[in-house]
Amino acid sequence: MKFAFIAKNRGIWAVAWLCEALGVSRSGFHAWLTRAPSRRAREDDEIGAKVRASHIGSYRTYGARRVWHDLLADGVSCGLHRVERLMRVQGLRARPRRRGLPKDHGDRSVIAGNVLDRQFTADRPNQKWVADFTYIWTAEGWLYVAAVIDLFSRRVVGWSMSSSMTAQLVTDALIMAIWRRGKPDALLHHPDQGSQYTSEQFQRLMTDNGVTCSMSRSGNVWDNAAMASFFSSLKTERIGKKVYRTRAQAKADVFDYIECFYNPTRRHSTLGYLSPIDFEMEAGVA
Repeated sequence: MKFAFIAKNRGIWAVAWLCEALGVSRSGFHAWLTRAPSRRAREDDEIGAKVRASHIGSYRTYGARRVWHDLLADGVSCGLHRVERLMRVQGLRARPRRRGLPKDHGDRSVIAGNVLDRQFTADRPNQKWVADFTYIWTAEGWLYVAAVIDLFSRRVVGWSMSSSMTAQLVTDALIMAIWRRGKPDALLHHPDQGSQYTSEQFQRLMTDNGVTCSMSRSGNVWDNAAMASFFSSLKTERIGKKVYRTRAQAKADVFDYIECFYNPTRRHSTLGYLSPIDFEMEAGVA
């Protein structure tokens, strides 16, 4: 490490001064400089390139553990600590999470009990869906994004986007989910107590399709933690540091995140580091 530091900084300070300051000989440094790299060093260079490719391929959102699973899937034999070290050497870090904006639920007319009761696992597809919506700022004003997630695979099965925070926003997301997954059988749908979800329009859609309604308790974000986790990932991994000039730009980016990255590619810790689509394929239900 001392010789590497000298090699990196010899254009700034004299080699003789650096060697004296670090307590090494100049002859030793020059011998190290001309020596062929060790097998371990060559492997580090090769694996380090794969580590960087995985990190960049995840839009710089993957930490060491997800990068490690990427490498294992590619047949690279290495340990997690080695990946951590190679990421540290290259200055690769996952983006930190940020808090979302508070939600204004408005008036409430129909409140269902918390049937889900924080049981965020499902034995089969289309057994438990969670839903919510969030805000994205653009130069044209707010864009509202609603989503529906199947807890079996954490796959986003329905979504919609609009400039208005209306019942139609969340209704469209559920319609997409039903269209994609088929008419549900014994399905539990769990949003919060927002007026969009308690509206007659939305409640009628669930009744017509035989969907059982569950709702988070008022002011308790943990009752819908799986949904909050998805929106946190969306904001951290894609939109957190961006400024969108138009709602159309934001819509295109959210679409790309959901359909081109999150569902088919993003490794999910609760799925054994498989993507939602890969998890469904392994389960034989995709």
